[in-house]
Amino acid sequence: MANEPTGREHRLAAVFVTLADTLVGSFDVVGLFDDLANACVELLGVTAAGLMLVDPAGRLRVMASSSERSRLLELLEIQNDEGPCLDCYRGGQSVLAPNLATENIRWPNFSVEAARVGFGAVYALPMRLRDETIGALNLFHRESGALTDARLQLAQALADVATIGILQQRAVQRGADLADQLQTALNSRLIIEQAKGVLAERERLDMAAAFDLLRRYARGRGRKLSEVAAAVVSGELSSAELKSVPANDSSGRKNS
Repeated sequence: MANEPTGREHRLAAVFVTLADTLVGSFDVVGLFDDLANACVELLGVTAAGLMLVDPAGRLRVMASSSERSRLLELLEIQNDEGPCLDCYRGGQSVLAPNLATENIRWPNFSVEAARVGFGAVYALPMRLRDETIGALNLFHRESGALTDARLQLAQALADVATIGILQQRAVQRGADLADQLQTALNSRLIIEQAKGVLAERERLDMAAAFDLLRRYARGRGRKLSEVAAAVVSGELSSAELKSVPANDSSGRKNS
């Protein structure tokens, strides 16, 4: 008799189902990116993960991060035009830096800041289909050392499925293309960052806790993360309503 699937295998299957769900109907693209980043942390054992995508003007933008530290580090890469994630996108190939302490010549600003915020290694994997690269999946770890080949292959598989789903939407949506979709996602991300700031000030939370509050409510109520954020910014959704979803809510409903 075959062995029963483990909890990790069940979780991995669920992640791939979520990513493949982009192939049918409408989907919450911002929620997809956040799910991908958090799934990488859970399944690959890294400290943090982030996602960069190219916008309609050809500039890389941070679309999702599992932590505030990794988000700020990715923003620093873009600001200084330096770092493994940018190199990965531009070359369309994986860029692995298992020991950032030795990368001060290649990335002088990035390596110093990464060490300051507690990261010792970075692995950047391309979001690419054939000759088209639309971004990079970035994995950060507190300790130096190489990821195993098996984990790198899994990370690339997650990035590949997400890339196929995003590009597929361009083909199936009449009158819409990748640039339109990514611009919509960028607009949604801006609203989410505004809502995080509102909650952080209103409730005296750090940015990570503010995001957790938004995400928990969106999942618990089956709403898009961007819609919840917009309601917070406009004042339509109060802090009390956000807190009405308990921290241990595990309904698992998708934001549709």
